Amino acid sequence: MSRTAIHDLADGMTLAQPFQAADKQLRVNRQGGKYILLKLSDRSGTIVGMMWNADETTFDTFDRGDYIHCTGRTQIHNGSLQVILTEIQRMDPAEVDQSDFDRFDATQADNNFTRLRELLATISQPALHALAQSYLNDESFVQSFRQAAAAVSNHHAYPGGLLEHTVNMMELVRLISPRYAKVDTDLLLMGAFLHDLGKIDELRASGEISYTDRGQLVGHIVIGVQRLGEKIAETEATTGQKFSTGLRHQLEHLIVSHHGVLEYGSPKIPVTLEAVALHHIDNLDAKLASYSSIIDSDIAADGNWTNYTPSIGRKLWKGDS
Repeated sequence: MSRTAIHDLADGMTLAQPFQAADKQLRVNRQGGKYILLKLSDRSGTIVGMMWNADETTFDTFDRGDYIHCTGRTQIHNGSLQVILTEIQRMDPAEVDQSDFDRFDATQADNNFTRLRELLATISQPALHALAQSYLNDESFVQSFRQAAAAVSNHHAYPGGLLEHTVNMMELVRLISPRYAKVDTDLLLMGAFLHDLGKIDELRASGEISYTDRGQLVGHIVIGVQRLGEKIAETEATTGQKFSTGLRHQLEHLIVSHHGVLEYGSPKIPVTLEAVALHHIDNLDAKLASYSSIIDSDIAADGNWTNYTPSIGRKLWKGDS
């Protein structure tokens, strides 16, 4: 079935094609009328869909994650493109081309994981090198890591995004750390690898990215520290050597402080040079990825600037048109 990808949609287009219902809500307007608010998705992104004068009957015909055939028209509202729907019909998955919706790029994941192994292989500190191998030798971990997302929204919010984010940060460590003699490159590199691994269990990457029950109840920072403890125990059993308590505390601190400030979810603020560096490297990669996504998805009429984005409090320069 021919369709236009979400990132290729423009104002005033008539649509009759499949989307995936990433989210749905039945709402009531000020006049008491009901409408359906949707988040429609495909492999290229997401877009808001609105169906006015709807009711529970239509709302109950499909579930989140279902494929739906949508008839409607695109329009710009408050600077953002959306789809005004006139008809919604649930589809059998066999009726759609899965390649239009699968956001996981296996080839890119292979390339990223190869580079991850190369970067971890540069760690010369024996205990850290052995710890890294404990993670890499865990086939279940590797498979989950390859497909995990780094977030539900904002940055690297797609299958394989966590691996890409991690490799980006490790590359930055290799560039930045040699400039500062007092920074332990091996420790910082391991911190970049470990910092977000709890998201493998915090987020559900299959289908629409969402929080798992464990993710909601515990969170990726605590999960990451728990997984570190398990891998340290495995490393000790494999090598027959006791893992340094001080080194363990340093790694734990890198995980629990990487958000930088208490109000952003860090149980502790960074107090080591490596932790300070890790926080800023993490923030740099996340911000550049998030802002790039805003630029790529913007539909502002002014070719040089994006629309004002409330979440970042500014317009962004897109370059000379």
